[in-house]
Amino acid sequence: MTDTCIFCQIARSEIKTDLLFHDDLLSAFRDINPVASTHILIVPNRHVESLNQLVAGDEALIGRMFSLARELAGREDVRETGYRLVANTGPNGGQTVSHFHLHLIGGRQMHWPPG
Repeated sequence: MTDTCIFCQIARSEIKTDLLFHDDLLSAFRDINPVASTHILIVPNRHVESLNQLVAGDEALIGRMFSLARELAGREDVRETGYRLVANTGPNGGQTVSHFHLHLIGGRQMHWPPG
C-alpha cells in the first residue's frame, strides 16, 4: 500500500506539495480542497492506514502530531481565535485517504455539530 499511497509519496518527496513541515516522524502540508482559509494535513511519514491501526508505542507519534498542530496553528495565526482538529476514521467517518492524518482547520467560525 505504501508505494501508491499519496500521503506516503508526499512524505518521501515524490509528489510536490505546499509542504509546511517535515521531519523523521511527520509531514504537514496544505489540503488541496480546503474547507477554510487554514486547512493543513498532518500525517505520519510511516504508513498507518487509520486511527484503528495505531499500536502500543504510537503514543509519542500521536502526541507529536498534536504538538505540531498547535505549532502550525500559531504560524497560521489561528491559535488564539480557535481551530479544529479532525481525524476521520473509516468510510462512515469520512476518511477518503487510507493513511491516518489530522486536519487542522481554522480561519472561520466552526459549527456544531459537525458533519
